[in-house]
Amino acid sequence: MRRRDFLILTAGVAGGRPTLSRAQQKAMPVIGYLNSTSPDPNEPFAAAFRQGLSEAGWVVGQNVAIEYRWAEGRLDRLPALAADLVGRKVDVIVTEGGDSTTLAAKSATSTIPVVFHSSSDPVAKRIVATLARPGANLTGSAS
Repeated sequence: MRRRDFLILTAGVAGGRPTLSRAQQKAMPVIGYLNSTSPDPNEPFAAAFRQGLSEAGWVVGQNVAIEYRWAEGRLDRLPALAADLVGRKVDVIVTEGGDSTTLAAKSATSTIPVVFHSSSDPVAKRIVATLARPGANLTGSAS
């Protein structure tokens, strides 16, 4: 799956979640972005992510917000960062930076959709049951 397709999929997941009653709705949907690395070297990828959202009609600050969490290369921080996103009740979690990031999000929630991209085999890593039917609250792609 190409990066552009991944971004459009992510936007669809963020927009496709059932809404709650009007009294419980947030001002706008919130995407939790969990990454195992640091923001500076990954800004081009974050910018491409925002651009893909924009092309799908989701403009940061207008009709969607993004909560970024960066582990700065410290994989031991991932569970707490994922739990923080869950505690903030984001609408979807997007993971980047390796399978450890996706596994942390998977462990943190069984209800919030998690969208991942894996450079390894997510079935072998036990991230999903199969690529055709990932199951639970996870979906994504592998390259």
